[in-house]
Amino acid sequence: MSSPLLCVTIAASTTAELRQRRDALAGADLVELRLDHVRDPDVAAALAGRRAPVILTCRSKAEGGEFQGSETERQRILADALRLGAEYVDVEFGAGFDDLIRSTGGKRIILSMHDFDGVPGDLPARVRAMRGAGADVVKVAVFARSLWDNLALLDLRDASSKSVLIGMGPSGVPTRLLAAHFGSAWSYAGDGYAPGQISSGQMINEFGFRHITAQTAIYGLAGSPLTHSISPSMHSAAFRAAGVDAVYVPMPASSADDFLAFANALHVRGASVTIPFKVDLFMKADAVDDLSKRVGAINTLKRHHSKWMARNTDVSGFLTPLRDRLKLRGTRAAILGAGGAARAVAVALASSGADVRVYARNQSRAEDVARTANGRGGSLPVPPKSWDLLVNATPVGTQPAVDDTPFSGDFDGRIVYDLIYNPPLTRFLKEAAAAGCETIGGLDMLVAQAEDQFEWWTGRRPAAGLMRQAALARLGIGIDTETSGKSVAPGDSVASGFSRTRSEL
Repeated sequence: MSSPLLCVTIAASTTAELRQRRDALAGADLVELRLDHVRDPDVAAALAGRRAPVILTCRSKAEGGEFQGSETERQRILADALRLGAEYVDVEFGAGFDDLIRSTGGKRIILSMHDFDGVPGDLPARVRAMRGAGADVVKVAVFARSLWDNLALLDLRDASSKSVLIGMGPSGVPTRLLAAHFGSAWSYAGDGYAPGQISSGQMINEFGFRHITAQTAIYGLAGSPLTHSISPSMHSAAFRAAGVDAVYVPMPASSADDFLAFANALHVRGASVTIPFKVDLFMKADAVDDLSKRVGAINTLKRHHSKWMARNTDVSGFLTPLRDRLKLRGTRAAILGAGGAARAVAVALASSGADVRVYARNQSRAEDVARTANGRGGSLPVPPKSWDLLVNATPVGTQPAVDDTPFSGDFDGRIVYDLIYNPPLTRFLKEAAAAGCETIGGLDMLVAQAEDQFEWWTGRRPAAGLMRQAALARLGIGIDTETSGKSVAPGDSVASGFSRTRSEL
């Protein structure tokens, strides 16, 4: 079965620049020319010499566009585009341009509706009216404030008509990647010309959009926010190498229930689970392994028939970079944070014989996490000279808040371990290295736990180094220069490992 087309949106301040961008574009099945952004709109020049089919759009400010002329002028631009042979023009529902539809019998007309505030309560009635207007294509774009909002679009699927159904905003990203599952004729990519829009290169290379059909198995990442996640790059590379027809999609949810509603409706096969849902989804899973029960949190889900099975691969992932550099039995370990990641770290360290202390702003939560490891909990700050290993299990210091740090004490221990991998060098690690500590970043843990997830989902172990290479490429770091897993001496310019986004751990 074929996958939907990819339409790439381009805009510019002049017609000449618009043409340059149009001609430089590669990988598009359709090109949307946003003439409303152009100061000197010239329809004939915009269309001349095109090498790919185009959609000409001239959207008014009232409809979320940039066109500042009159409605009469805007209608003339669209009519000229039809007369000059544009493959499609985009006409807003309710704009009063019905004669454009009549003039072609609906051929080459995209009848569109945009709601930047949310999902209107009368959406099904509006779409019925739009489909009755006779246009070739009906396009609906609504702002998804949750994954649940996307299900309103799922209900609009109609095999008898050509539609494009889009959820705007971060929670709407799955509708762009899973266009085939939503019954869309194509999906839009571009440099943020609409909320949640992502680049064509990312859609093609990272997510494999060209190969996604309605039969493609769906996996994903449940959490919030997920803007800087590199998990899609790692799992997509592993699926491709294994020849598995699957896609891994970011699923920024508003709650655990929001994720589950979406995942059940789309028959998601499995998911990585991250901040802030590791505990909530542990509570809602149908079957949980013994390690997860001890941790009280999970990071992996797998569908078995209609049930959700859950595991925790953070424990083994965390221990991987420590095995060859520190004898954990008897080590004094201080953990910053009291969330799901901190629970996994506490259990991992206790199982290896470490003396565990957990510190957080909320002392009762710290004590609760410490009980999972027969340790002790306390409020911040960490007492001086009380640790050999210091672990940051909070999201503090993650992109984009890279100037933040979770620690205000003295780096007077031996090893500092930051579970963050993005940015490559956190303030926490910089200051630890400057104070003479060995440092470890989060990439090793991220890769190890992801490899375990993939094997559980598919029954196949990714080739050694495959996920790491995909992660480094996504971070823009060359394989020859990466330093993950190595100690960094004080004064070195790069700390060992790389920081995580708050989305993975």
